[in-house]
Amino acid sequence: MGSYYGARLLQQGAEAHFLLRSDHDVVKNDGVRIQSPDGDFHVRPHCARTPDEIGPCDLVLIGLKTTANDRFPELLTPLVAPHTAVLSLQNGLGSLERLAGHFSEAQLLGGLCFVCINRPKPGVIHHQAYGRIVMGEYNRWPEPRTHDLCSLFREAGVPCDVADNLRRAQWEKLVWNIPFNGLGVAGIVGHQAVILGDESAPQIRKRCLPTDELLASPEWTTLLEELMREVIAAANALNLDVADQMAGKMIRNTRTMGAYRASTLIDFERGLPLELDSLFLEPLQQALAAGVDTPRLAALCRVLSGLEAARAHDSNTPP
Repeated sequence: MGSYYGARLLQQGAEAHFLLRSDHDVVKNDGVRIQSPDGDFHVRPHCARTPDEIGPCDLVLIGLKTTANDRFPELLTPLVAPHTAVLSLQNGLGSLERLAGHFSEAQLLGGLCFVCINRPKPGVIHHQAYGRIVMGEYNRWPEPRTHDLCSLFREAGVPCDVADNLRRAQWEKLVWNIPFNGLGVAGIVGHQAVILGDESAPQIRKRCLPTDELLASPEWTTLLEELMREVIAAANALNLDVADQMAGKMIRNTRTMGAYRASTLIDFERGLPLELDSLFLEPLQQALAAGVDTPRLAALCRVLSGLEAARAHDSNTPP
């Protein structure tokens, strides 16, 4: 995600520095290649392994997985000066609250990315569809700089809008993220029956379920819709006024995406930690605190937590 939006800004003429880990050598030597239905392109960003090589910036885009949020002080402190705007493009809930423990709240913004992208190999980003960003201020109404940043993205060819209420926008995105990311992984072991409340042994599957396979099954589609309704109910109990019609709209839009593999599916198949806290457990806790009964979400959290614990146990068990 960081490579995609950074490449768009670089293509538009912005000075962009990429803080890279595994892709550093490839991108330093060959740049970043974007494969997109809007047109392929190639950029060569400034590359760094450590934030000290970059120094203070005007704008910092955070594209980290939320599982790496404990590295905020190490990675961000050298990049952030008093004038710096910090824009988190991360999934779920909790990242901005964590950032507020290290930086001024007035510096913080959040962005929700509605985009289908994957990284098939180092230095290559496959953009399948969409790309819109919705951004807003943390705990504040939009500032003039929010609209300036929105214009910057639009000039780079990225559809962008400003949200008056960032928290509402975060929950609106969870309406999609929780069911499609969660059920896609739960499908790897056929936990449909468990999520429905039947604790009988599930049918074993060998791989995760992309969006088209979930939507091809009436049973999985029913679960998708029920999870969406639970998330909407939780958001509205928090006085966020999310429209009930959003569930149907997201189902219809997702049918146009084809066989899209959500990020949590890819992380699971690669053996990477899942974004359990930000995408699933924190929304569940907020729903419970608001007095909303979310049995499907609670069951999904149990399934995903069990899968993560089992995998961690297996990786720590000597052969």
